[in-house]
Amino acid sequence: MTVNGRQRPLQGATAHTTALDWLRDTGLSGSKEGCAEGECGACAMLVATPDDNGGTSWTAVNACLVPAAALNGQEIVTAEGLGSPDELHPVQEKLAEAGGSQCGYCTPGFACSMAGEYYRADRAPAAAGDEVCEEHGPNGFDLHALSGNLCRCTGYRPIRDAAYTLGSPEADDELAARRSRPAPAPMPTDFSSGGGRFIRPASLSEALDLLHDEPTALLLAGSTDLGVEVNLRGRRAPLVVAIEQLPELRTLEIGEEFIEIGAALPLSEVERRLDGQVPLLAQLFPQFASRLIRNRGTFGGNLGTGSPIGDTPPALLALGARLVLASAGGEREVDLADYFTGYRQTIRGADELIRAIRIPLPLARVTAFHKIAKRRFDDISSVALGFALDIEGGVVTAARIGLGGVAATPLRAYATEAALVGRPWNVATVRAASAVLQSEGTPMSDHRASSEYRSLMLGSSLLKLYSSTVIESKEVSA
Repeated sequence: MTVNGRQRPLQGATAHTTALDWLRDTGLSGSKEGCAEGECGACAMLVATPDDNGGTSWTAVNACLVPAAALNGQEIVTAEGLGSPDELHPVQEKLAEAGGSQCGYCTPGFACSMAGEYYRADRAPAAAGDEVCEEHGPNGFDLHALSGNLCRCTGYRPIRDAAYTLGSPEADDELAARRSRPAPAPMPTDFSSGGGRFIRPASLSEALDLLHDEPTALLLAGSTDLGVEVNLRGRRAPLVVAIEQLPELRTLEIGEEFIEIGAALPLSEVERRLDGQVPLLAQLFPQFASRLIRNRGTFGGNLGTGSPIGDTPPALLALGARLVLASAGGEREVDLADYFTGYRQTIRGADELIRAIRIPLPLARVTAFHKIAKRRFDDISSVALGFALDIEGGVVTAARIGLGGVAATPLRAYATEAALVGRPWNVATVRAASAVLQSEGTPMSDHRASSEYRSLMLGSSLLKLYSSTVIESKEVSA
């Protein structure tokens, strides 16, 4: 792979070695390990990824989660590659000027995340007279780009100030110029070392044939979940099959009957390409972990784990999503509501992978995503709900409600839906349905929340949704 403009072989790495460990073993110790689970951003690095115009985007990701083997043939830039003590990169210079670093442990990660936003092609200063929200700077800097980077001692204001004073790249900026050339193509890989084997198939058909022959193989997309298992629980799968760069799994098409999203398209890319066309997902994305995680995490990975507390299943259940499961023998389409069968168990066969997610059209008129967690951003939910309702003439004509965190699997709140459909959308109906919603699922008590709290949050969420529709209707009539 190419690191900071220099070719480096994968010497000394095993099939399970993370990019962070490999970088540090090669002497590039700027990237730090703070949490080993993608929550602190101290290990952030930049990866050259394809853009929509045949060029390159510099995308910030967590080096602690990505297998080094997954970067075979790719280009990455670490904090050392941004600048030097004698010639600081503009991001590093602004951080120093603003006093954005004290102990310095997190600073390389901040610099890389900040550089990714610095080089975002469509970043533009606000026009005169435009209102600038608190999460976007006058220079167009999106503060969410730093949502996955934590600092324990400096405080965030000087870091934000540094970000908001960044200008545009100079004409002789090599990393800016690199954006006009194509990103490296995916390189087929078969790497065995350390008791494990890492394979990147050349095509979808090759991947499906491999799954047919090796049904115990572990599928890898963004590695935002597996990376945690490797680092904190010592998981060492004998065979890992990487599918995140297969073009057939990175599509997004909007048709007349449904929106089809490739299972391995990073969530940041889905968010950008949809550009608010699915309002329920537009509410979900900023609450799904951090930008660093969304730059790698995928719908397919979030659904493939079968986790009952994943953020995407409640929203997709509310949208009536269906999954396209592919195997060497062909494809089948299943309703997401029928996909989960038990705790981290699904109907997906050992020789199948999720090829795409299909969201039927037209979309419901009233939608919302509610995530109850201890932190506003970058946290695991205690309870998550997706709402999708059609209300005509003041009467609920259709309702779908997806729940997460209240049972062994994500689920549809069928009883609550029945309590809403055909009834007037008023406070009496909502209160009655809220009582039903509180009894949905089998919430348990754990370190995040008690079962009683989870039940109360279910009921209050429906009341919150009703209140928001009343406020919106008043604003429209005014």
